[in-house]
Amino acid sequence: MSTNALIGGAIPSTDVAKRAARIGAEVKNIKLSGDLPDHTIAAINSLLLEHKVIFFRNQGHLNDAEHERFAARLGKLVPHPMLGATKGMASLLELDSTRGGGRADVWHADGTFADAYPKILVLRAVVMPMFGGDTVWSNTAAAYLGLPPPLQRLAEALWAVHSNVFDYAGIARVREVDKKHFDEVFTRTVFETEHPVVRVHPETGERTLVLGALVKHFIGIRKYDGQKLFDLLQSHITAPENTVRWNWLEGDIALWDNRATQHYAVNDYGDQHRVVRRATIEGDVPVSVDGRSSVTRKMTE
Repeated sequence: MSTNALIGGAIPSTDVAKRAARIGAEVKNIKLSGDLPDHTIAAINSLLLEHKVIFFRNQGHLNDAEHERFAARLGKLVPHPMLGATKGMASLLELDSTRGGGRADVWHADGTFADAYPKILVLRAVVMPMFGGDTVWSNTAAAYLGLPPPLQRLAEALWAVHSNVFDYAGIARVREVDKKHFDEVFTRTVFETEHPVVRVHPETGERTLVLGALVKHFIGIRKYDGQKLFDLLQSHITAPENTVRWNWLEGDIALWDNRATQHYAVNDYGDQHRVVRRATIEGDVPVSVDGRSSVTRKMTE
């Protein structure tokens, strides 16, 4: 590719800097807004599909409304099924470290307790601590490709039940305010959905692993064996070479493909204040390698 090549006829290739070999790129010299031309939005989506998570510095001009206007160019905005959205907004959700549920220090893809879980998340750094508070993303397509062929075939045959009622206290550093939020808000409606462990990405055709903290168990496998299998497959997802780590500055934007990634918000900033706001783009129901679709089996108040 020549140094002056344009991605999608809109973004110079020299303005795209990879952050790691298998995942992540920073896109420079662009001012995000809801008024960007269609070909620029298409180029951003193309970069997202290629790199799985893309970052934009110096977007402090975005307020909540413009954040959503930009996000809406990538698809239909939807609120969180339990947490809703900030008043007056279509999907924007604030995650404040001082309040319950503000720290997501578990490996997960967002919303996999539902069938059509989000396809894209657009996260904006509002208040950042002096140190710590990074987020790490992993490439679940690269993790699948890294499995030996026999393990790929095993994973393709597996289905797992995902739920918003999971062992939160067993895998995260939970404060009393977090436990109260989890019990009274996050699990107010109980979801259980069966997903294939390997889904076919609807835009790229890649095979990606669908696992993370919201998995309760594998279908047809005893708990002890299932935990061993989960740990094995999840360890490929979180292998350092499949990850990228982003050191936030206020005004940064991160976009990630939730169908091909997991992420982890590092809880290493103590009592410092950290606030991020997230817009959510509606997803599609995963389809397995053999063409079967995910299905929600339980949704109760």
